[in-house]
Amino acid sequence: ATVFEMFRYQQTSRQKSERNPAFPALSAYSCCYCLVFFLSLLGNTLVLWILLKYENLTSLTNIFIMNLCISDLVFSCMLPFWVVDQSFGWIFGEFLCKASNAVFSIGYYSGVFFLTLMTILRYLFVVNPLSTLRSQTQCCGVLVSLAVWTVSILIVVPEVIHTTVQEASEEHRFCDYADGNWKKVDIYVRNVLFLLSFGVIVFCYFKILIILLRARSRRKHRTVRLILIIVVAFFLCWAPYNILSFLTTLPPPTCQYAKDSDLAFHISRKIAFSHCCLNPVLYVFVGVKFKKHLAQLCSLCLHCSNGQASSPRTCYEGKFHHEVTSVY
Repeated sequence: ATVFEMFRYQQTSRQKSERNPAFPALSAYSCCYCLVFFLSLLGNTLVLWILLKYENLTSLTNIFIMNLCISDLVFSCMLPFWVVDQSFGWIFGEFLCKASNAVFSIGYYSGVFFLTLMTILRYLFVVNPLSTLRSQTQCCGVLVSLAVWTVSILIVVPEVIHTTVQEASEEHRFCDYADGNWKKVDIYVRNVLFLLSFGVIVFCYFKILIILLRARSRRKHRTVRLILIIVVAFFLCWAPYNILSFLTTLPPPTCQYAKDSDLAFHISRKIAFSHCCLNPVLYVFVGVKFKKHLAQLCSLCLHCSNGQASSPRTCYEGKFHHEVTSVY
């Protein structure tokens, strides 16, 4: 489904809510997305800064983490459009209708692909520690990343073509598919890719856990644990949304079922959209090296702000050391 789906059902009730005391709930709803936007912007920017400042991006895992942060930033940067649309309808015109839906979907698809690639990469490292993947260059990581972004863009081409601004009434417009059949195709493609990714990740972690039960490497356990937590968080956030978006393509048996499924869908969407600010939190609580780099960065900033540096240059000499391994 597109970013602005399910509007037809909500249009009448939303217009009424803007004229009655329940309208503060809409404001709280908008504030929630604004909070997610700012937390995502802060957290993912901080992760990118730490990666560029303290880590060597010749590590394929670090390159994929960097791209995952960019995916989250791309996704979250569309949330302000969503907030305005929820409050006032679509007021941004035809071009931004197509562009915002496309950018939002690109952020989602690229995030799924990079999480899957990170899991496959970790699986190959655990299964074959002497794999030639460890010697792959930064150029290889860049090429794989470009391929992922290209595929993500190609997937959303039909969405760009078929989404348009539509009028629900003289005072209210919304951005959605002009043809309901294309909307269903979009939902099915999203669901199929989600299930394929889920299947690949489950297979990889099943094999990884079997191997790690025989190993005693704390470092391997730590790295796998972080990726596993990131992946589990992603699927807990997005699985309900994908399931319920699929259910919206089926005719509801009763009016009460339609109301209940619509409420569940909107709750799942809030959870799913909040995921873009979650990964940086997971890095802080689970990633040992990330916590270490964050402490170094904070101490450096305090050192500079207190004027204790011998020269301005020392405050900006960023890379204490390069790591060939990942940020974990």
